[in-house]
Amino acid sequence: MKMGTALIYDEEMTKYKLLWVDPACKIEVPERLIVSYEALVKSGLADRCVSIPVREATEAEILLAHSEEYLEAVKKTPFMHLEELMTFTQKYGDVYFHPNIYHCAKLAVGATLQLVDNVMTGKVRNGMALVRPPGHHSQSSAANGFCVFNNVAIAAQYAKKHHKAKRVLIVDWDVHHGQGVQYCFEDDPSVLYFSWHRYEHQSFWPNLKESDFDNVGSGKGAGFNVNVPWNKVGMGNSDYLAVFFHVLLPVAYEFSPDLVFICAGFDSAIGDPEGHMSATPDIFAHLTHLLMNLADGKVCAVLEGGYNLTSLAQSVCQTVQTLLGDPAPRPAQLGGACESALESIHSARSIHKKYWSCLQHAAAPFPEEPSSKLRRLAQQGGSQGPEGDAGGDAQREEPEKVEEKEEEEIVWPEPLRRVAPSLRSALLLPDAAECPDGCARFSPAHGPGPLERARLRKSYLKESEDEASVTLLYNLTALLGQMEKNEIRNGLALVPDVSMAATLLTSASLSKRVLLVWVGEGPVPSQIIEEEKTLVVHIDSMEPHEAQSKYYIPIPLKKGCGDTAGVVQAVLGLLLPLGYQYEPGLVLLARPPRCQVEGGLWQQLTCLLQGLALGHTLVLLQENETAPVGITASALLGNPAPSLGPLVAPGPEDVGSFEGLRLRLQTDWPLLQTTAPEKRRNKMDC
Repeated sequence: MKMGTALIYDEEMTKYKLLWVDPACKIEVPERLIVSYEALVKSGLADRCVSIPVREATEAEILLAHSEEYLEAVKKTPFMHLEELMTFTQKYGDVYFHPNIYHCAKLAVGATLQLVDNVMTGKVRNGMALVRPPGHHSQSSAANGFCVFNNVAIAAQYAKKHHKAKRVLIVDWDVHHGQGVQYCFEDDPSVLYFSWHRYEHQSFWPNLKESDFDNVGSGKGAGFNVNVPWNKVGMGNSDYLAVFFHVLLPVAYEFSPDLVFICAGFDSAIGDPEGHMSATPDIFAHLTHLLMNLADGKVCAVLEGGYNLTSLAQSVCQTVQTLLGDPAPRPAQLGGACESALESIHSARSIHKKYWSCLQHAAAPFPEEPSSKLRRLAQQGGSQGPEGDAGGDAQREEPEKVEEKEEEEIVWPEPLRRVAPSLRSALLLPDAAECPDGCARFSPAHGPGPLERARLRKSYLKESEDEASVTLLYNLTALLGQMEKNEIRNGLALVPDVSMAATLLTSASLSKRVLLVWVGEGPVPSQIIEEEKTLVVHIDSMEPHEAQSKYYIPIPLKKGCGDTAGVVQAVLGLLLPLGYQYEPGLVLLARPPRCQVEGGLWQQLTCLLQGLALGHTLVLLQENETAPVGITASALLGNPAPSLGPLVAPGPEDVGSFEGLRLRLQTDWPLLQTTAPEKRRNKMDC
């Protein structure tokens, strides 16, 4: 990977703490920062990052998002006695002050700005700032929710002012709504703010009507504020991915940001005493990966919440390791989003359909209040929501609240060690073809013996074909074998016949599940479609027709693969949910002759698919069409795909075709669901 990943941390930001008894604030402790950094050091990830020194933010920088009156008030806190600090704190909500917190807050902002400077000037590709105090609740004239200055809001304004960023995306996956960021940009169309957060129909902190799905921004900023409220606890990996696939990513690709911020709050991970969610730390590897091809890879992750020290440290490591370019872990046992999550997805998509062409086909708003809200009103009359865990990705029942009972300790498996193969990208090329920089030309240790030659010829070749064809097929299986042994991460092969090569590889793979993505004209070989272990997704200009089986899914595009907006929508809303739920051990990406996908889009597709199968992606290109070799190799090496620019709407016929396909498939592939079926909503069973 070109450039590197920045890590910004300074022990100085641990040097403040709560000096009096406050049950609401006792969880915000210096150890949050300490364990996060120590986990990165212990795992060896810190040494792989580019260390960037921290600086204090200037007053002018802080004033980009805060009033002068508020700044002057905070400047006085280093000189206050304990009683004065307590009195000052009472002016604000769920926050505390300390004589050193002003200094630390300036460091937190300064660290975030250092990250922006290094990413935007190309000194690093991406990075993470481990900062404290957090920032996303802080408002123009008020501290709030452990936050003094709004680190990311200031940084977004700074990026626009000093680095000419025209469009900034802020993804807030903290379990609390970052109302401070929302207020800062609610009328600004140059900043797209996305937040999911525990809400429970306004009964969870910060208990704001503005945190609901129907707060979309105002004035010119209408549509640029996207809220997905969680109205139940216990949301899991499938719920998080469903929101990315069906809400965030389509809008983000249409928006086409120049810079991406992550308000990286890990109180949305399992075990957290605030969030009570069920998402495991490894899901943050996938969420990070899915954002890394926006904005030419310019991603700045900034720590926000996270109060279970174990899941916090694990989640930080998963995020940083993905920013470094290591393969994401396999997402295990994904199903569909739960009923309550589907209600929230439905609501967000329906309210934003008039602002974003990618959502123009979304279902209409609910004709009445969602079932979960009706149930809460009936049972609790709008009181504080349940605080228990609701149990993972399966269908969930409402947990009963038990007063004054100590919560059970939640245990989850430690994330598996992520091992990157020593060789990232191997290319199987004709002798005359040049191998791109950074890749290795693949050559097996020895050629096929007589018995292997006879087997390959009998199974895959015509009698008239020469020995060179036999050798090529042998080399393909050898490359596949080394990938499946995790000796090579990914590969590319220039072959005389993509159909024949795909047929061989799906048959020869030892993986129990193979995902074949066939992009372009021409029929997929029938032998592959009949393979029970292969899921085939075929994107082409074919006429809409019924799938031949559960595992052959044609996605028709009226204008063919040259329709960038149509392909993007097909990939984000159909291909990726199918691929993640299928959980393949190998991904084959086939580009048959005369494929019309333009270069940047092809790179995006190649990059996105590497989130599956531990990154084991093998790309098949037609031998006489060498133009895509360089861009494909770049994507396989982990270089971000170029921005596609703001996207226009796909054709209405394609949109209708996609939705019809989704409806037909979602029974077998529930991660495709974007709304709760009426009969399930009426049961109120989530």
